[in-house]
Amino acid sequence: MKIIPAIDLLDGQVVRLQKGDYAQKSVYNENPVEEAAKFKNAGFSHIHVVDLNGAKSGTFENLSIIKKIINELGLSVQTGGGVRSRSDIDQLLNAGLSGVICSSMAVKKPDEWIGAVSDHPEKMILGLDLKDGKMAYGGWLETSDQSISDFLQPMIDAGLQTVLSTDISRDGMLSGPNINMYEELQSDFPNLNWIASGGVSNTDDLKNLQNIDVYGVVVGKAYYEKKISLDQLAELHID
Repeated sequence: MKIIPAIDLLDGQVVRLQKGDYAQKSVYNENPVEEAAKFKNAGFSHIHVVDLNGAKSGTFENLSIIKKIINELGLSVQTGGGVRSRSDIDQLLNAGLSGVICSSMAVKKPDEWIGAVSDHPEKMILGLDLKDGKMAYGGWLETSDQSISDFLQPMIDAGLQTVLSTDISRDGMLSGPNINMYEELQSDFPNLNWIASGGVSNTDDLKNLQNIDVYGVVVGKAYYEKKISLDQLAELHID
């Protein structure tokens, strides 16, 4: 299982939100490049970066910081937040991103998204955010009644390989990941690489995810709140 350290950017700072609420933020570092360097020094080569400003505005307000992390540290970065169109995807790929995460665009502009998946299947990551069993998008402010199966099948047909799925009710809450949800998703769609996100609070949570053989897990708040050390993350990580 790949462990993917997370950096959430808001106004140029490293922050974490509770349940996606911009009014409930904690600032952990005012220097994101410095924070990313800690992960590199611990042996990680790939990290997860979210532009929270972009998720609301649709503009990559923190892209210059992400490019610094890539160019100065040599890290591989997957990013999401603010991706609204194919031109946005192309801009991010041209900036050096190794993975582009889309959720809103996949709902609102499926033809453009599926075209990008077809052209770059190894770099496109679907952000499947679930709120009370429904798909959520638009910074978790909107939900869809479409079934997950109907939603995913055209993307799978186009070559989709990886899905990052978050149980919003657990994001930033340190309440443990929704193991049953990930088991069901993997059972229903066994050919996809599932990345778990949200709720990880300790090493036992990571081991539970390992036991169900998820492809990867994003770890954020548990690290920043010192529930899991960087050394512990590095020990459990398989590249």
